[in-house]
Amino acid sequence: MCGIVGIVGPAANLPENKQVVKKMMSTLAYRGPDGEGFVEGEGYLLGHRRLAIIDRDHGKQPMLSDDGKTILIFNGEIYNYLELRQELIRDGVRFKTSSDTEVLLRLYEKYKSDAVLKLNGMFSFAVVDEKTSNFFAARDQFGIKPFYYYVLRDGSIIFASEIKAILCHPEVKRSLNYEALQEYLTFQFCLSDKTLFEGVKKLLPAHHLNYPIKSKNININKYWTISYEIDAHHTSDYFYHRLNHLIQDSVSSQLRSDVPIGAHLSGGLDSSIIVASASTQYSQQLKCFTGKFDEGRSYDESEYARIMAKEFGCEYHEVTPNSMDFMESIRGLIYHMDEPAAGPGLFPQFIVSRLAKSHVSVVLGGQGGDEFFGGYMRYLVAYLEQCLKGAIYETQEEGSHIVTLDSIIPNLPALKGYVPMMQQFWSSGVFDSMEDRYFKLLDRSHKIRGLLSEDLTKKFDPEAIRSEFYDVFNSVESKSYLNKMTNFDQNTLLPALLQVEDRVSMSVSLESRVPLIDVRIAELVASMPPSMKFAGGQSKYALKQAMRPILPKEIIERKDKMGFPVPMSEWLKGPLNEFVSDILLGKTCRERGIFDVKNLKKLIGNEAQFSREVWGALCLELWFQCFFDGEEFPALGMG
Repeated sequence: MCGIVGIVGPAANLPENKQVVKKMMSTLAYRGPDGEGFVEGEGYLLGHRRLAIIDRDHGKQPMLSDDGKTILIFNGEIYNYLELRQELIRDGVRFKTSSDTEVLLRLYEKYKSDAVLKLNGMFSFAVVDEKTSNFFAARDQFGIKPFYYYVLRDGSIIFASEIKAILCHPEVKRSLNYEALQEYLTFQFCLSDKTLFEGVKKLLPAHHLNYPIKSKNININKYWTISYEIDAHHTSDYFYHRLNHLIQDSVSSQLRSDVPIGAHLSGGLDSSIIVASASTQYSQQLKCFTGKFDEGRSYDESEYARIMAKEFGCEYHEVTPNSMDFMESIRGLIYHMDEPAAGPGLFPQFIVSRLAKSHVSVVLGGQGGDEFFGGYMRYLVAYLEQCLKGAIYETQEEGSHIVTLDSIIPNLPALKGYVPMMQQFWSSGVFDSMEDRYFKLLDRSHKIRGLLSEDLTKKFDPEAIRSEFYDVFNSVESKSYLNKMTNFDQNTLLPALLQVEDRVSMSVSLESRVPLIDVRIAELVASMPPSMKFAGGQSKYALKQAMRPILPKEIIERKDKMGFPVPMSEWLKGPLNEFVSDILLGKTCRERGIFDVKNLKKLIGNEAQFSREVWGALCLELWFQCFFDGEEFPALGMG
């Protein structure tokens, strides 16, 4: 895992920009503490920070072709690099190293932009081809690794793995993108390629960028799209067996490393699958890492993590963060995130990542299970309404794909803890279109709208954001409600969660790998009949059926899906109340004019509930302080 930065175009050769790129590299030093590299040429400056994982002695970057005309900088891992290497050797290609970086370089030399079609991994990379005077960049299919860019006044491009590095350039002004802010307040992430910084864009997942340096025309194209064409020819046994095989194979390929590997282990289904698969294939005793809180059973699932660790002979490590840890780290986390965070879960993720880094350099995690396999309770809520609608009006919008009312009833006890959400959800618009109802399930703006100043809300356009949501939701060629919901989440929510995964792990120079997020797995699941993967509205039904043979009964039959909740309500009754009040009710925040201070004060005073509104306001204000006020929010590192 690494950090990449650069400037391409006419501005690259301005004398002052060499120091800008060096500053960008220094800013991202924590992403690559094992080395740095820099190269310059006509129309380009490229910089790299390296975290050495594969071929530690010979995988240095930037990496140049034999004739020095093709230059590559790369962040991530190519998991099928050994297979690709053998394919290239059979075609007569000779290698000087055993790194996946050289495989990527040789692959690009041979196939140019089509090289990305052969890759299975997590990656963002950039290539300068001097022979054609072309700049090429690409990002992996699901956005595991980041790539940001900004177009300078003369048409040149400045790019980096993190926004803060782009902000090093004096021409990049720190200006708020109000459209993106509205999306963040609605969904807690931004749609399309926007960021909260005006002019700073992200290269979307499964997209590549071509930039002929002399013509300065940017061409961005999507190179991979998932198909939801249903495979009606195979049985459920085939799908479950195939899914089991692909998960095991994905884990196997992601165990390739020249440094020690461990795994996150929450005790939930996804991380347990990864640990079970990895521990039987890893040549050493697998080290596992979990976190819990002392504020009660609803914040502690370590019981299940210990069951897994004992069952598979893992070396078990546990950490118990508290409110003081939160107050000491939240500013640094906002600095690393670049943008306000989706939820307080990034805090325990950071604490567990820091624990892991003290033992290993690579960690496997279970990210992606909810978005691929229907793991969110809102899917069940949506289908309950859909079933009632079909039963009352005697219609089936999905044809044979629908979850029936009689099949869903036995699974409704899973919604006991979601009654308040359902009350709000059904308060208006019942039985409207699929897109309207899913928008309402995701829309959080009604909660935080009362906290915003009148001047700010006047700048918002609710219809524009709804229209953009519809475009994404209906972009999938499928009648299935489940496919439409999961596809939306895979294209929007998942990259936002992966941004958290990338930043908290990179903040401590830890490489995080996510084996469930594999192109082959995604394509197989997309081809499954929806009734098979979400039978009766059962969360992750297909995943459970596929992995049942390797998991303990206590894990497979768990009913108390927890996630990683943080006891903010309890902490708000203690020192955290003063901490939050000082930030949100202080002079700086009041004079900024973003919030209605009276309503904010009332909400903070309600200690019974640390709501998402308070979290959203806290993150937003700290973000302004860090990136707009110039307050010193230091990188967390290993401290």
